[in-house]
Amino acid sequence: MTAAVRLRRIALALTLCAGTALPAAAEEVVVFAAASMKTALDRIAADFTAATGHRVTISYAGSNVLAKQIIEGGPADIFISANVRWMDEVGKQGLIAEGMRADLLGNRLVLIGHGDAPDVQIGPDLDLAGLLGDGKLAMALVDAVPAGQYGKAALTALGLWDGVAAQVAQADNVRAALALVAAGEAPLGIVYATDAAADSHVRIIGTFPEGSYPAIIYPAALLAGAQDAADKAFYEALSSDAADATFAAEGFAILN
Repeated sequence: MTAAVRLRRIALALTLCAGTALPAAAEEVVVFAAASMKTALDRIAADFTAATGHRVTISYAGSNVLAKQIIEGGPADIFISANVRWMDEVGKQGLIAEGMRADLLGNRLVLIGHGDAPDVQIGPDLDLAGLLGDGKLAMALVDAVPAGQYGKAALTALGLWDGVAAQVAQADNVRAALALVAAGEAPLGIVYATDAAADSHVRIIGTFPEGSYPAIIYPAALLAGAQDAADKAFYEALSSDAADATFAAEGFAILN
């Protein structure tokens, strides 16, 4: 091959490379989500990243804490709350993109135990104080965090709250309450059914009857400040068949 031919081939190769579109840069999706979603949402986020290359960063906490952070300017693109109230608070501030809010999931409230705690029938006749003995009942913050609010509502409706209120150990979020029981620091706790399924160190010993607490609904929203196409893509992925299967496998009820 002559030097002239070699130069022409190099020039052609450079021309072709210049005309080839480079892959789009990976974007970051920032999600603020209720702590009870961690197991399922981590898996969904990992699948999304593997399929698209976009990175998903998730901040988990009580819905009340996350909503307040968003209202104060927290850099979230998507918010998933464990109850409607805190999503409404964000919406009142005009922080939800128009038409980009949906009720995503439902859940159930359960009583969990550590070790060989016996199964119980939860109702007005339950001797919950007797089951606790000198121990504590682990719950999320009963006046602020949805899981704690649901739990207090259920105990109040069943006439059990006054008998155990002094023994409640309040945690910052439902996963922290779960951890207290898993570690044996509290013999019993009230969490969502999906949380109980996420930790092999606890077992469900009773399910609170429907009607003893408000319906547990997880609304999801794309926030008004979300700028990237990846943000909307992940929001839509939360309602995909694949995401539904992952959520259902963790015990969530699918509402979308």
